[in-house]
Amino acid sequence: MVVHLVKIPQNRVGALIGPEGKIKEELEGRSGCRLRIDSETGEVEIDDEKAFEPILVLKTRDAVRAIGRGFSPEHAFRLYQDDTYLDVLDLTEFVGKQTKDLERVRARIIGTHGKTRRSIEEACGVEVSILGKTVAIIGEVNEVAMAREAVEMLLNGAAHGTVYKFLERKRKELRLQDMGL
Repeated sequence: MVVHLVKIPQNRVGALIGPEGKIKEELEGRSGCRLRIDSETGEVEIDDEKAFEPILVLKTRDAVRAIGRGFSPEHAFRLYQDDTYLDVLDLTEFVGKQTKDLERVRARIIGTHGKTRRSIEEACGVEVSILGKTVAIIGEVNEVAMAREAVEMLLNGAAHGTVYKFLERKRKELRLQDMGL
């Protein structure tokens, strides 16, 4: 038996448990893992003793992390699909720990009325959550890599127009790739 430990923000514990424990039950039902959630500390123990498959333990860990990073449980459940991954960027690695710098870069990634975040999601086919000091992305490998590059461009000061052009170019490349050209 191995116990995996994940720490999530206290204010996300309710989202992880869900109404009448439904989300916790769903996570346990999909994996066979047992979740023990400490609502005081936000610590989540994932007991893999009865897991159906080892990969499901990792997918459950990522789903718990995703909910902790602000995703809805429905978006986090996407992680149970094959070739779907969670990537978490730590904003402090780009701008430090100053509150005003973190607010500024979060605002750049979200954009006016959420336009930039929505553009990244639509162009890449991913889900994006900006919470606290992190930006989290759920999607397939190529999609996540493309979205991460767009977010990093914004973090490094690229103009929004430049990022939109990059996304459009990459989306065309992906479409051609999908068609086998």
